[in-house]
Amino acid sequence: MLIPQLSVFLENKSGRLTEVLEVLGRENIRITALSVADTSEFGILRLIVSDPEKARSILKEQLFTVNLSQVISVMAPNEARYYARILKILSDQDISIEYTYAFPRGSKSVIILRCSNNDQAIKALKDHEMELLNASELYKI
Repeated sequence: MLIPQLSVFLENKSGRLTEVLEVLGRENIRITALSVADTSEFGILRLIVSDPEKARSILKEQLFTVNLSQVISVMAPNEARYYARILKILSDQDISIEYTYAFPRGSKSVIILRCSNNDQAIKALKDHEMELLNASELYKI
């Protein structure tokens, strides 16, 4: 149930995001999800891609600073109360959310979570019958 996610450190200057996407595009890497968090000096690009190991390798070859981490993917109706329910399940278990982002999928949302304890979070979400996606399901979206 853990999903590999790339995190790419980017200097906050014009064209850096384009460069990453062009590198991945030349290798026919498909992007399922993308999120950027930035400050005035740098940004962190988070990506879920069709071939994370290949993407990591080619980005490193192009001298990008890139890490591979594990996240959780939950499918839920795209209403705030469902997102809140997921977060409450986790907070009731003292599981912290390091970051989260979501994207629509019809009348539902795919919610990406990075938790303080991903294994414990998966168990808690399964215990509450939440719809977790595995990597192959997520890549088909």
